[in-house]
Amino acid sequence: MSFQGYLTTIKSKTGKGVGDFRMLAEEKGFTQNGELKATTKAGDIVKWLKDDFELGHGHAMAIYALLKGIKNEDSD
Repeated sequence: MSFQGYLTTIKSKTGKGVGDFRMLAEEKGFTQNGELKATTKAGDIVKWLKDDFELGHGHAMAIYALLKGIKNEDSD
């Protein structure tokens, strides 16, 4: 699955887009000023997304990649 495919599936499953997850991550204390905190681990993000949104591991890691800056909304 392409990265865009992951984002499309996440949006259809949760009703939330990339901006929503960025905002929620900030509210949860995982990010500060739009950047992932050094103390936030991938496992923290994965657990949150699995628990709150029932996302699978791969889809949760796609959101982590966005939050960490590895990928962006335009990545393939």
